[in-house]
Amino acid sequence: MCMEKLNTINDLFRLKGHQFLNRHPHLKKSAESIVTAIGACRTAALGGRVEQCNTCGHKVIRYNSCRNRHCPQCQALKKEKWVLEKSSELFPFPYFHVVFTLPDELASLVYHNKRRLYKLLFASVKESLLSMTREEKYFGARIGFFAILHTWGQRLNLHPHLHCVVPGGGFSEKKQKWIQCGSGWIVPNRALSKRFRSIYLQALKKIYHQGELYLKGSEYEAPEDFQGLIDALFQKDWVVYIKETFRHTQRVIQYLARYTHRIAISNHRIKKIDAETIEFTFKDYRTGQRKLLTLSHQQFMGRYLLHILPKGFVRIRYYGLYAHCKKRRCLEEVYAAWGLPVPERRETSEASWQEIFQHVLGRQPDCCPNCKKGKLLVVEDLAKRPRSPPG
Repeated sequence: MCMEKLNTINDLFRLKGHQFLNRHPHLKKSAESIVTAIGACRTAALGGRVEQCNTCGHKVIRYNSCRNRHCPQCQALKKEKWVLEKSSELFPFPYFHVVFTLPDELASLVYHNKRRLYKLLFASVKESLLSMTREEKYFGARIGFFAILHTWGQRLNLHPHLHCVVPGGGFSEKKQKWIQCGSGWIVPNRALSKRFRSIYLQALKKIYHQGELYLKGSEYEAPEDFQGLIDALFQKDWVVYIKETFRHTQRVIQYLARYTHRIAISNHRIKKIDAETIEFTFKDYRTGQRKLLTLSHQQFMGRYLLHILPKGFVRIRYYGLYAHCKKRRCLEEVYAAWGLPVPERRETSEASWQEIFQHVLGRQPDCCPNCKKGKLLVVEDLAKRPRSPPG
């Protein structure tokens, strides 16, 4: 029998995912539900509906999505909802997109301690930014920002980093007024990098001595080897850099939407999948060129599943003036202080996918794609048809 043609990541996981898990049983507990969801997304396995045009009779079958946050087909709606909400939550300041990256030497430690060390990354960036900007010698104001966790490099390697969106303004306790930065970034980059490194490594040593790290069988299991890692990382320059600066706030959210609900790799980067290998594009940052990488199915799925987040782990977090409990009050205060109208608040938690679709594309999702005049109506519900796991 001829194997079903593979075109997308979802096809690969549907046909080869459980075979991969059978070869790597230690991953089954954390990855099986995700592999199943990605493989079933927008197929008969999840059910769906048949819609028919009330004018020309044209029929369309729409299968349900898995809605899993690791699925390459299920991020568009979440992203657009986020864009609608955040466009009404911008401070009238210039904005900076700042990236904090963990050194590659920590990758194996992170892999076995994802929840603890991703949480530590957020906490260290929070303390670094909020503490430095409050110091009078730097900026002297309370600021806010939000941070988005990415865990991958272009080749799907484990490369944890935070994309931070930082308004260039805040409230000065000393001056008792809202202030904004001048033409440059609000703190020296090198000083920020050193503080981030110090805070992270001091906290890492603390949780190590408290026995909170899983190190069994690792190269850092012996105390002297772990201390050697810490010493080496203290000597290394950590990467903190400004990726983009915005003087007009209207551009900020649309620009950052590409980061908020991104996953390790999307289907548009896939160039070819054959019976044994998968080929995809990546950007080589040393040369700035786009290149092709070919991996076996097993290698690709192994790298993809490196980026599964711990269950319930929140990958977009808000701090300082952007913290949920104070964000709206701070927005109203700063706009009032400068005599500006407060942006209209938008709540999209109850918005349907049809409403988001219409907002983004400017047309109704039930418009007939054939005659462009009629309306698609549901004529039949399709029940779920679970498939037996292949492999």
